[in-house]
Amino acid sequence: MASTPMDIDDSTPSLNITRTLGSNVPSTSKVTDVISAFRATKLFQRDDIKESKAQPHILSIDFDDPGDLCMTSESDETIQIYNVKEGAHYKSLLSKKYGVKLARFTHSSSSIIYASTKQNHAIRYLATHDNSFIRYFEGHDDAVTNLAMHPGTDIFISCSLDNSVRLWDMGTKQWTAKLILNNPTLSAWDPSGEVFAVACPTSGSVLLYDYRNYHKAPFVIFDILKAVGPAAPDNAFRGWTTLQFSNDGKHVLLGSQFGGHFLLDAFDGNLKAYLRKPNGGTRRLAAGESEGGTFEASGDCCFSPDGRYVVSGSKKDVLVWDVLGTPDAKKVLEPVFVLEDKREAAVVAFNPRYNMFATADQELMFWLPDPHA
Repeated sequence: MASTPMDIDDSTPSLNITRTLGSNVPSTSKVTDVISAFRATKLFQRDDIKESKAQPHILSIDFDDPGDLCMTSESDETIQIYNVKEGAHYKSLLSKKYGVKLARFTHSSSSIIYASTKQNHAIRYLATHDNSFIRYFEGHDDAVTNLAMHPGTDIFISCSLDNSVRLWDMGTKQWTAKLILNNPTLSAWDPSGEVFAVACPTSGSVLLYDYRNYHKAPFVIFDILKAVGPAAPDNAFRGWTTLQFSNDGKHVLLGSQFGGHFLLDAFDGNLKAYLRKPNGGTRRLAAGESEGGTFEASGDCCFSPDGRYVVSGSKKDVLVWDVLGTPDAKKVLEPVFVLEDKREAAVVAFNPRYNMFATADQELMFWLPDPHA
């Protein structure tokens, strides 16, 4: 297997990530053409961690809209920002007073939102250029389990253990809508921004709302137990880690910390495939749960930007499924590619603009296609 030597974070030259993979390929490459060639390329090691201290765990990964910056929130109550093209650490931000998790870029690359882990359950809106707070979004009475930015406006959704889902406009500190549901732990916007989904594992359901009529009942409810059938009935009410629409609007990905993820039809909620993980899940907690793992995570699986593939972490290696693949009689679909790595990939995020993705457990890893593979 051809491979690219892995670069350890130091003063080495930049990665020079562009949409081209070399002189012999087009300036824009389809994900389909390079997905099997991704290799662990750049490992970032925090140089501010003393040898006597334990390495923090990375709780979330996010990219800004242009794909130029990658951000992590970490268990030592810091936010780390990396320059994607240069393959270099860019900035550290501290949140020692309030803690930090679920850090998300807004549609401005110089501002972020994140959930608190100490003092209260406020969501904090931060300007990264001077580390100053723009606004606090207060209202939740228990831990926030998910934040989802609208794809085109300054609206976002929060889910909480207080059994509420709230919609917020970043221009005002007061929530604009509040839904009371049974254990809503995850949310996601469809690519048009006209529909949002909320996952409620206790009831084994995913609820879809019309954003323009969110005060009404959901226009469809996916019954996950019915959908999964014999594929994985034990996973229908717990262990949910990720909720995401594909960019082509055809599929919904419901991630699970157990033996596989659920690929659902975005229109009727039927199971298209149970994406089996040969070595099981990672050691992270599912959203809103306190057993079955150690640290929280923003998600261990995601779609590729073209919606064709699902990329997932595991205890070792990164797994890739082709959503157009043919599952077996029980709708179980095996990985089409296994991207080798000995490290656990507990958090996964795909760059929205470039052919690269990032994984992490205690250290951040950039994955790029090997042009010689």
